[in-house]
Amino acid sequence: MQLVGRAALVTGGKRIGAAVAEALAEGGADVALSFNRSRDEAERAAEAVRARGRKAFIAPADLSDPSACDQLVRDAVAALGRLDVLVHMASVYVKTPFDELTVEDWDRALAVDLRGAFLCARAAVPEMRAQGGGRIVVFSDWTARGGRPTYKGYLPYYVAKAGASALAEALALELAPDGILVNAIAPGPIHAPADLDDASADAVVLATPLGRWGGDEEIVKAVCAVVESDFMTGETIRVDGGRHLR
Repeated sequence: MQLVGRAALVTGGKRIGAAVAEALAEGGADVALSFNRSRDEAERAAEAVRARGRKAFIAPADLSDPSACDQLVRDAVAALGRLDVLVHMASVYVKTPFDELTVEDWDRALAVDLRGAFLCARAAVPEMRAQGGGRIVVFSDWTARGGRPTYKGYLPYYVAKAGASALAEALALELAPDGILVNAIAPGPIHAPADLDDASADAVVLATPLGRWGGDEEIVKAVCAVVESDFMTGETIRVDGGRHLR
């Protein structure tokens, strides 16, 4: 799919989501961004899109709420005139030991990471069908892609991300006749978490065959690749510097 003249919706308009939005705009797409609490970051991402000569729209959204997802898509289409690409990046990533894990913790992670991906896709598909096709990109995780929960304390996150890969496969099969291609991105060591000490960060680098943290640009390249492809669907693409090999 060529991006010129297209419109994209990116859920999670901060950090890597902002970088993805900028790249889509650079390719010629107008971009809508949703946010939860990070309005200022979403505004900055929108300004970066406009600086590239494209239209931008931002909106708050509770992605666990079906009506909110429906409204988000309606508003994005009203602002941009169409919808060709959905990139669902919103996620809940909180370390919680198993013995401290509550039902609310579990529900929140699955509501945003998995239920939210489904709800946004469900809302977007009729718009894509009306235009003869589209692209949906959801986010998994390198550990979930490998079926190996490497780190303790992230049970709901891991299960939700494994579900995201399964969702991409199932949606790809369902939507192929409509020309809607669905894939998942499974990031690995992209950024060191703010609370990670130097020794632990160095250990991650040593465990990664390419010997470094990835950075925003590696995710941006992967998203753009699956959006632009006309013959890739149902895949989960690991972007982890070979981390899964060790």
